[in-house]
Amino acid sequence: MSGRDVLFYTGILVLMGAGWGMTQPLTKIAVSTGYGHYGLVFWQLVLGATLMAAICGIRRLAVPFTAPALRLYLVIALTGTVFPNTLSYQAAVHLPAGIMSLLLSVIPMFAFAIALLMGNDRFALRRLIGLIVGLIGVLMIIAPSVDLGQPIPVFWAVIYLITALFYAFEGNYVAKFGTQGLGPFQVMLGSSLVGLAVITPFMIGAGHYIHPVWPLPQAQQALVGASVVHVLVYATYVWLVGRAGAVFTAQVSYLVTGFGLLWAWLLLSEAYAASLWLALGAMFVGMYLVQPTRSKTSTATA
Repeated sequence: MSGRDVLFYTGILVLMGAGWGMTQPLTKIAVSTGYGHYGLVFWQLVLGATLMAAICGIRRLAVPFTAPALRLYLVIALTGTVFPNTLSYQAAVHLPAGIMSLLLSVIPMFAFAIALLMGNDRFALRRLIGLIVGLIGVLMIIAPSVDLGQPIPVFWAVIYLITALFYAFEGNYVAKFGTQGLGPFQVMLGSSLVGLAVITPFMIGAGHYIHPVWPLPQAQQALVGASVVHVLVYATYVWLVGRAGAVFTAQVSYLVTGFGLLWAWLLLSEAYAASLWLALGAMFVGMYLVQPTRSKTSTATA
């Protein structure tokens, strides 16, 4: 990459981190009035599908529904939205937004462990040390004896860590089996439609349907904002991997965590004790060590 390319892609990376980091505080606001989690996931998928359908229509991108494509959509829908977001919307009622951002930084560490199990990667001592250091940071967050300046329910912190496990599996699945030659907008549209087919019966059965009202109340504004930001940033992530490489793009993890804590402070006035920054430092070290070396990942492509 040229110096101009690095500057441009770095700017994109910062915008991605700021956007993804904002979704945790917005999620916290969205659950503040008692909306059911199935209803929140339903509308997130509706908004994502609508936006992706518009983009695919403008770009004249067909969305196939062959058996291999449907299998891809189902895995992406379940592990990228339905399962993790059903859990995260419930956990967000009990956890501070900044803690949610911090816990999501374990995704690269979980991804490494899953990659070893799936045969996507080879063992490396450096990355194992990174995994251990990152998990020490997690223990500093969930240990009842550690004062972070905010009440941290251990049960819900562990539940939220499961969402990171789903995201880590999703990335490894795509790395191993590919996307059937489809672009990010097609994959996200197909997976959103399949996700809607899965979540709608649960939403109806649980009575979680959310009636939109106008003007939108704050909680519904937050849901719309988080849904749109998530789908756009995710598509940008896939785009950037193909142009700047996986190693460069993986650095967004640092920015998501940092911006998540910043947005939680600005939007929700969350404040933390000094021990949280020790946990943050440990997790950043873990993320750095667990990243693959450049020689083992893709480089920029046209």
